[in-house]
Amino acid sequence: MLYIVGMDRNTPTASAATRRAQVTKPIKVPLKVPVKVPVKMPPNVLSKAPAAILKPPLKTAVARKKTTATAPAPLPAAAALDTHFLESLLGYNARRAALCIIEVFLERMAIYNLRPVDFSVLSVIAHNPGVTSRQLCTVLGILPPNFVGLLTSLEKRGLVVRQEHPSDKRSMALYLTAPGTKLVHDAEITVCQLEKDTAARLTSTEQKTLIRLLQKVYLPVPTAQ
Repeated sequence: MLYIVGMDRNTPTASAATRRAQVTKPIKVPLKVPVKVPVKMPPNVLSKAPAAILKPPLKTAVARKKTTATAPAPLPAAAALDTHFLESLLGYNARRAALCIIEVFLERMAIYNLRPVDFSVLSVIAHNPGVTSRQLCTVLGILPPNFVGLLTSLEKRGLVVRQEHPSDKRSMALYLTAPGTKLVHDAEITVCQLEKDTAARLTSTEQKTLIRLLQKVYLPVPTAQ
């Protein structure tokens, strides 16, 4: 018989079945999760600790990189750039020369409110009265859809008129008005002067040679008769 503290013989005891149930019943024990407790180091220990402990290595490397960074080297001057390949190209040289002339053109032709394409169209009409739109587009390399708006603009300014073509009923002939004729006359004088100024370093013979050589590039090859 088990000895039970605090019981005497007169105290009723549990039956054998009850005792077996109490023994076999599972006991739930709560799990204890370990908790990380920060360790506090004394001030005298921190002062003697190495820098690797006080600062993470990654942050130290980043800070060192920022302090040692230097500014990029300046680009060389424009005169020192190598453009020998571009300068060997005909298209590059022709374009650069054209830009120099067009810059002066826009400045001096502002009083006439004419762009290069406007001046070209008016000049062709002035020297070819009755020319058609198709002929103008072909000789100047203008797309017909783009020419429609350009011609309408010149008509609204009172510089150009359209009339029925004498031999081709499907086409309209283009003529300059009196104000248009006066404008083209003055504009052509201005253009001649500005080209002399922009090409001052060329002799008259060199200018004629340059024009002749450029025309051999863009003009169609004449067919044999």
